[in-house]
Amino acid sequence: MTPAAPIGEPMRNDNGDRVDLERRSALASVWMSWIERIGYEQATGRLRWLYDRIRGPGGEIDNIMSVHSLRPHTMEGHLALYKNVLHHTANRMPTWLLELVGVHVSLLNGCEYCVEHHFAGLCRLLHDDTRGPGLRSALERRDYGAFEPREAAVLQYAERLTLSPADMTEPDVGALRDAGLDDGEILEVNQVVAYFAYANRTVQGLGVTTRGDVLGLSPPDSDDGAGWGHG
Repeated sequence: MTPAAPIGEPMRNDNGDRVDLERRSALASVWMSWIERIGYEQATGRLRWLYDRIRGPGGEIDNIMSVHSLRPHTMEGHLALYKNVLHHTANRMPTWLLELVGVHVSLLNGCEYCVEHHFAGLCRLLHDDTRGPGLRSALERRDYGAFEPREAAVLQYAERLTLSPADMTEPDVGALRDAGLDDGEILEVNQVVAYFAYANRTVQGLGVTTRGDVLGLSPPDSDDGAGWGHG
């Protein structure tokens, strides 16, 4: 694979020839995004260190992470946020429910990449090949009556914050309290919604696809905010 050109320099192929814009676009498609990415074999320094920390059991690196490769510090920030919001043992909300919220937000935002990745992760957490599709179907219909009242309240809050953030009022939080969530749990839900807004826009704004990805890999839940290895 052709390595990415340094910022501000023309992209060149393996023979050192300059790549025109049409060819550059075609290569970006092969690379699974609209911008250049540095692959594992070409990575050095901090980027290589980050790649080694997040690789899956078969050496996989998710495209949503490798799209940060021209600015590794943003990958590191993304990873820290993702791990601590979704996969930290200090969270009290069930991880499967947080993943469900992520799928819901991604469906509302039309982000196929995050929907497919996190739906696969949700199904793994449920250990049930039939329940997951049923939950997804209910989300696609916005049929909150298919969920337990506590879950429905969480999903309705996620929808309102995703689609009408400027219209949020204190009673929106009150509805979560009425459903049995304490303020710490409300914060967890809020942070998952906010994280997926960021992740969805990262993917959609840079044309990231699932091509070559292994769906459903995720770091284990732990209290180590830097435990990023995917499995």
